[in-house]
Amino acid sequence: MKKGLSLLLVTMFIISCSKVPITGRKRFNVVSDAQVLPSSFAQYAGFLKENKISTNAVQSKQIKDVGLRISKAVDRFMRANGMQGEANSYRWEFNLIEDKTINAWCMPGGKVVFYTGIMPIAANVNGVAAIMGHEVAHAFAKHGQERMSQGMLQQLGGIAVALGTRNSKSTQIWNQAFGIGSQLGMLAFSRTHEREADRLGLVFMLMAGYDGNEAAEVWVRMSQRAGAGQAPPQILSTHPSNASRIADLKAYLPTAVAYAKKYNAQTIGQ
Repeated sequence: MKKGLSLLLVTMFIISCSKVPITGRKRFNVVSDAQVLPSSFAQYAGFLKENKISTNAVQSKQIKDVGLRISKAVDRFMRANGMQGEANSYRWEFNLIEDKTINAWCMPGGKVVFYTGIMPIAANVNGVAAIMGHEVAHAFAKHGQERMSQGMLQQLGGIAVALGTRNSKSTQIWNQAFGIGSQLGMLAFSRTHEREADRLGLVFMLMAGYDGNEAAEVWVRMSQRAGAGQAPPQILSTHPSNASRIADLKAYLPTAVAYAKKYNAQTIGQ
């Protein structure tokens, strides 16, 4: 039975692997858009009913305008690269919520929320574009679906471990692979997503015509906010440290500029 479960896990991994466009990272995903998007759209609608949409007309318009511009760039990329079905499945929506929390997020299928608390960190339209590109990138790369798939795989891995010999070498390998007994495995997985979203978001904001230099500056401002010095060590965080993000975004900017020029040329006429 243990061998059967192991074979099932290996088979699931092989048939469910694909590559994230642009970055080329291999991802594992057994959750289809048909399974997750209806729930995502319903939850987003429920969230908007339960939370106050900002009455700041200027900031709200900025969020919607930047979101529309970046989502159009992403849509052109998808349609130029054989991803028409995925492009058609997105229902882009951008809202600013009255909340002092410094946060923004994007649900699968393109449902984006900015909180008013993050607007001073954004500081300007290019800062908004940097944050927007990052959040849109999460949806584009299907990070939500991948995390759900990872959770399912962890559960199956736990079953396989339970059927193994206690303290055996194979059990230790399973524990390390699936993070059983600690959350460090999943934390590392989340940091991978965050760094990938940073890079994809940088490409997308450049494709939409925004200044990519501002992406790193957003994290400079984030690091200067009150209490930033109390952040947990990076190994214990679901996100890369502010310093590592700043360095990575600055180092990746020339590559992102080249990608943006390439993909904009590719999508002319789309």
